Amino acid sequence: MENNQKYDASNIQILEGLEAVRKRPGMYIGSTGSRGLHHLVWEIVDNAIDEALAGYASEITLEILKGEVIRVTDNGRGIPVDLHPKTGRPAVETILTTLHAGGKFDGSSYKVSGGLHGVGASVVNALSKEFIVDIHRNNKNYRQVYSLGVPQTDVEEFGESEHTGTIITFKFDDTVFIETQHYDYEQLRLRIQQLAFLNRNIKITIIDDRGEEPVQETYHYEGGIVEYIGFLNGNRQKVNQQILYTEKEVDGVTLEIALQYNDSYVTNIYSFANNIPTHEGGMHEDGFKMALTRVLNNYAKNAKMIKPEESFLGEDTREGLTAVISVKHPNPQFEGQTKTKLGNPEVRQIASQVTGEALERFLMENPSDAKAVIEKAIMASRARIAARKAREATRRKSPLDALGFASKLADCRSRNPEISELYIVEGDSAGGSAKQGRESEYQAIMPLRGKVLNVEKARLDKILSNKEILSLIQAIGTGIGEEFDANKARYHKIVIMTDADVDGAHIRTLLLTFFFRFMRPLIDLGYIYFAQPPLYKLQQGKRVEYVYNDEMLPKILETFSGKPSMQRYKGLGEMNPEQLWDTTMNPETRTLLQVTLKDALDADQVFSMLMGEDVEPRKNFIQANAVYVNDIDI
Repeated sequence: MENNQKYDASNIQILEGLEAVRKRPGMYIGSTGSRGLHHLVWEIVDNAIDEALAGYASEITLEILKGEVIRVTDNGRGIPVDLHPKTGRPAVETILTTLHAGGKFDGSSYKVSGGLHGVGASVVNALSKEFIVDIHRNNKNYRQVYSLGVPQTDVEEFGESEHTGTIITFKFDDTVFIETQHYDYEQLRLRIQQLAFLNRNIKITIIDDRGEEPVQETYHYEGGIVEYIGFLNGNRQKVNQQILYTEKEVDGVTLEIALQYNDSYVTNIYSFANNIPTHEGGMHEDGFKMALTRVLNNYAKNAKMIKPEESFLGEDTREGLTAVISVKHPNPQFEGQTKTKLGNPEVRQIASQVTGEALERFLMENPSDAKAVIEKAIMASRARIAARKAREATRRKSPLDALGFASKLADCRSRNPEISELYIVEGDSAGGSAKQGRESEYQAIMPLRGKVLNVEKARLDKILSNKEILSLIQAIGTGIGEEFDANKARYHKIVIMTDADVDGAHIRTLLLTFFFRFMRPLIDLGYIYFAQPPLYKLQQGKRVEYVYNDEMLPKILETFSGKPSMQRYKGLGEMNPEQLWDTTMNPETRTLLQVTLKDALDADQVFSMLMGEDVEPRKNFIQANAVYVNDIDI
């Protein structure tokens, strides 16, 4: 790419002012909680990535400095500092003080862009107590300082420079970000690594300087999303040994696709538009899926591996699939403010065409891999047919249909899901106490008998023939997998209540695996919780105290005048209904832990490692982490 493109103040166009940002910050960054705080970082990093995508930068560094200060450095062209023709102020000041002002609107400075189209830097500036921009350009150094979006200095020139680039340093406004004032290194690191996979020509470094010793990681993947697929599939058994990869530009839209099947039963499609994760998919995913189903059906019929009248459904062709779809579009249209679904209709046809051509070529050139992929789809198709009758049983019309179901679920009287709670309880003994102790108006109880099926190692037909899982699906009411409908959830609080021991932790993990694989939107919506039953009951005379962990025990013991009697609860069944209500189920006194999902990719890999068929990664994890174990229930 030729890097002689004109880029000065005349490229900067102004669309509107900056007044509303401090009044309604959530409109621009999503929230003023943890998500919004981290969003500030991505707005600045995205600008640096855009400079690299345009061919002018190759290295980016993100630093978390002491005091929760962020610094982002790139070796791009440097933001223009000459006077803007309309404002009469330096271009950098125009960019940082005006909403929708930037070099991404004139159609020539940047071909594609992943930031908020010029909104980003000015919004970060408006929401920062201090914001410093250092620019290396024209063989000189420039600096300007801001506070809450207002320039504190003019653009000042100091010294000479032998290189080009931009350094932005900012400290968020702690009067806006009250809920969270700490950057999560792991969350930032995962996204930086993802950006390095998606942009194979860029070296990205993240440094955390907040501790005694700095933590630093550098990512540079020359293989791009091909390496990403290898990373995602990890130690899983591969179905096709060769990874399919293609990249093509059609009508100014560049599409990159990589895919590989593994022997699991889950589908993992990670799609991106201009580096932004499109969690809800969109036109690029739709086109990809259409082509995948079409081409595999044609190949299987032509190879006489299935009968002419037989056909794979889309879900058959996606079982065990790991795919990365990355589209670079000069004018992306995102549905909704959160940018999680790509809406450009022309992208569907482009994705279908590019995927179809690449997959046909791959199957012809790799016959052994082609045979393995088709056989995988045939097995999935057979399992789907076997699961059809079992799936019918999950489509529950009322709480009382399906023989034997009503006796297992002690439902609540309320039909309002917003106040209704479902307690999933380990064992009949605890279930009995929970049924007697609950508030039956809005609390339902579902006792489990024994360990739940590990869905990581099972196909859908086996999962739907498991009575415990089936009862759970029926009770919740949403359906599972591709039929899932969150609007049909009968409870907006689903509380996993197990014993505070190793067996209880195992059951929690099995249930979480099920929810993650088949009802993940329930986690995304914040409907899944862990109950926190006490470990100890301390009593002296009429005074009774419940202790919820070993760390609290010595502190609470010190508050007693003498030595109290102490009961160690080995299980929920040891509590009478009143105790269970007071300690674990009463909304006024209980503690619930909400299950959240910071990074779906990371969670997917952890579930596969801990719950999957492959023993070696699990063994390595246990050996590496055994040193951190303090207590083991025997």
